Amino acid sequence: MKKIIGHVHSVHTGSNNNLGTIEEAYIDIELEGIINDPHRGYTRETWVGDKQKEGTTRRNERQWSAVSIEEIEIIETSMNLKNAINASSLGANLCFSGISNLSALPKGSILKFPSGVELIVEEYNPPCLAMGKKIAAEHKDNDNQSIDNTLFSKMAKLNRGIVGVIETTGRINQGDEVTVITYEEPSWKKRIIDS
Repeated sequence: MKKIIGHVHSVHTGSNNNLGTIEEAYIDIELEGIINDPHRGYTRETWVGDKQKEGTTRRNERQWSAVSIEEIEIIETSMNLKNAINASSLGANLCFSGISNLSALPKGSILKFPSGVELIVEEYNPPCLAMGKKIAAEHKDNDNQSIDNTLFSKMAKLNRGIVGVIETTGRINQGDEVTVITYEEPSWKKRIIDS
């Protein structure tokens, strides 16, 4: 079990009706999700790309989403962007600093906050074409040229962030410390699988 200490750079909730979120000073977390967030709920309908048929009701594994400053900077550089991408334009609820490989956190990793909130990582959040179109419409490259609609999906492929579920409730503030406990297979399980 490895621990990583990072900080909450920004928090976001709600919706600006353009796949984005609105930056706040804090977000309140309940078991059902983040208060005033469109991804709140125990269930959701599937969409294209899910394992189940589109429109199927399933467990909501996306009660929250997170990105990191370090990974956003990698995306910006690889896209040769003139202006910075911010976490709210990516629709993220949380943006961390000090967690450079956030997107690589394994399922089952736990994010702990001072108020007692615990979030569990469910999966990597792959970039989608709709977000790529949004980023292309909002940004130019350093040569002031338009960006292809698919460039974000290509360049953000391994750095788009994570999604997960809520384990315990409370409040997350901008500036809070976050402790990440990375999931590792128990040694007894490894022995059973290897035998």
